[in-house]
Amino acid sequence: MNSPDQQALTELRAWQQRMQKSPTLLNRFTRRVQIRLNALLPERVHEAITTAIRQMVRGVLFGSMHTTRQPLLEAPWAERETAVRTRIRYYRNTASAEGAVTGAGGFLLGLADFPLLLGLKLKLLFDVAALYGHDVRDYTERLYLLHIFQLAFSSQHTRNEVYRRIANWDTYRHTLPTDVNEFDWRTFQQEYRDYIDLAKLAQLVPVIGAAVGAVANYRLIEQLGETAVNCYRMRHLEPKGTILPPSAG
Repeated sequence: MNSPDQQALTELRAWQQRMQKSPTLLNRFTRRVQIRLNALLPERVHEAITTAIRQMVRGVLFGSMHTTRQPLLEAPWAERETAVRTRIRYYRNTASAEGAVTGAGGFLLGLADFPLLLGLKLKLLFDVAALYGHDVRDYTERLYLLHIFQLAFSSQHTRNEVYRRIANWDTYRHTLPTDVNEFDWRTFQQEYRDYIDLAKLAQLVPVIGAAVGAVANYRLIEQLGETAVNCYRMRHLEPKGTILPPSAG
């Protein structure tokens, strides 16, 4: 194994351990609080949010499928990784600038940040998939992107479950529903909303909103990019996937 592959594998091992850590006391406490808060919302509110997120994500998935570049089929591993890092920087800087603008615009513009940022995140995933040589016209590849998204923006409890599916993707993909409507959109939207609520809430506050929006968006894109890179490393460097024993703590 050459040096770039060895470095990628070393980073992958460290990331795998983080993905499989047992939830900490703080993680478990936060999850219980979020479950109780969600229980206070009327069912019709949950249904409305789930429907809105589902339609928004499906719209981006459909649009990006037709605007994403063709899969990069012939390229050295190091060249792929360099191209992916370049795309992550582009989306990270774009999202940071967008967060600063919407954060400076007050409450209404702050609300507009949600769909804009979601679109940037999903478009990034499409570009990363293509650069690693995967064709997003394949239905299961688009569902793989949604699993990456969940892995990046979920509680540690859900992250453990999603990681195991991704680590065994070649087997798990054959159990996927044939209809995207059967995807668990309720869990998807709740985990995503709960994860970013605290990070984005301060963006709606006057004066500090611009700075908070820029930093929050920067970090969220960075986190998604790192998750996507390591998910595709698992598929390339370890075709059958590897589930390491959970770390203590």
